[in-house]
Amino acid sequence: MPELPEVQTVVDELLRAGIAGARIRAVDVLWRRSVAEPAANKFRASLAGRTIAACSRRGKFIVIDLAGGGHVLIHLRMTGRLILAAAEARREKHDRVVFRLAGGRELRLHDTRKFARVRLVADAAAALGALGPEPLAEDFTAECLRSRLARHRRMLKPLLLDQTFLAGLGNIYVDEALWEARLHPRAEAAALAAVQAAALHRAIRTVLVRGLRNRGTSLGRGKGNFVSPERRRGRNRAALAVFRRTGEPCPRCGAAIERLIVGQRATHVCPRCQKERGGPARGPGKAARG
Repeated sequence: MPELPEVQTVVDELLRAGIAGARIRAVDVLWRRSVAEPAANKFRASLAGRTIAACSRRGKFIVIDLAGGGHVLIHLRMTGRLILAAAEARREKHDRVVFRLAGGRELRLHDTRKFARVRLVADAAAALGALGPEPLAEDFTAECLRSRLARHRRMLKPLLLDQTFLAGLGNIYVDEALWEARLHPRAEAAALAAVQAAALHRAIRTVLVRGLRNRGTSLGRGKGNFVSPERRRGRNRAALAVFRRTGEPCPRCGAAIERLIVGQRATHVCPRCQKERGGPARGPGKAARG
């Protein structure tokens, strides 16, 4: 579930906590499949004694740079969390990978559904090279988005979820951006007028910046909901206009929010603000995982 605002919140809190410069004393792999590459034993041996040089985000990936070369890539997927804890604090049932740091702290990957993945790679840029542009980057302009949309006859919702088209968006912020831009999720990407593409560009940035300001979206108190390394829940739920608000009044026009299935994903729209014009676009395609 964590999308760009949640992942960036994780990175920001780790940096505030002084993760850069921390030395990894050892790594405990408590669920082998949480480590995608290399094999768990090599992963542990390769990281022992290494120093964390920096921490950043690319799309939905947390990127930990190691002094002397190499990178740890962490994708939280649906239910993954990163928690900083004192070494003496009791570990929890769903802790999967634990980085034991010098100074008496541990960085713990907690994941109830076991979907999160950790990778150790030599070149992060190469490993993440298939990702699309960052939606908040300066060079991601309205014209950039318009030209990319023009190449696709897919429906907007699946296309915006495709991480090779645009990095960092997921179900929450796509629904919110489409509502903000007054666009139907089944609209054909290539058919958008320049003014509509510009509205979508503004909307994507608006909902992401709002999500960042609110430290992400936590949808409830369940174990799978977003929690930051400081064990805080995001405040953005109250700012959502349509996502998981089926039957509630649209904040803009008052019509009841509807739930649709678009590209095999639950989707929330205002039937009045986001009118569907014509039939669905051809070739809905599949969103790339992540």
